[in-house]
Amino acid sequence: MSVPEFNNPAGVAAPVGAYSHAGWIKAGSDVLFISGQVGVSPEGILGETFHEQADETFANIARILSGNGLKPMHLVKLNVFVVYGQPVNVVREARRKHFGDIRPASTFIYVPQLVEPKYLIEVEGVAAR
Repeated sequence: MSVPEFNNPAGVAAPVGAYSHAGWIKAGSDVLFISGQVGVSPEGILGETFHEQADETFANIARILSGNGLKPMHLVKLNVFVVYGQPVNVVREARRKHFGDIRPASTFIYVPQLVEPKYLIEVEGVAAR
């Protein structure tokens, strides 16, 4: 099973976080697109705090990967949307807990609100094998 390849080309400043500047999906790979996930547990319960929602959001991404025969090492791209004012360190902690040192290409965006005001974080992704 092949995994995505990542790089940080010369001439570009080193990444400032847990990501790579570029990720390759080689020809012949299977690609999985992961819809935006929020902090709702498998039982349908939304975490009350930002910390709980962030943890459950990344757990959901890990569950979707596993349910499709993949691991965090297969992530190619993550887009993280966080309601403005929430602490970035909580997101980093949850991501590290569920993905370890995996550094896919990533974007982190603060937004004024998600589709439902009760949601404080949403993460979507692309994985390949």
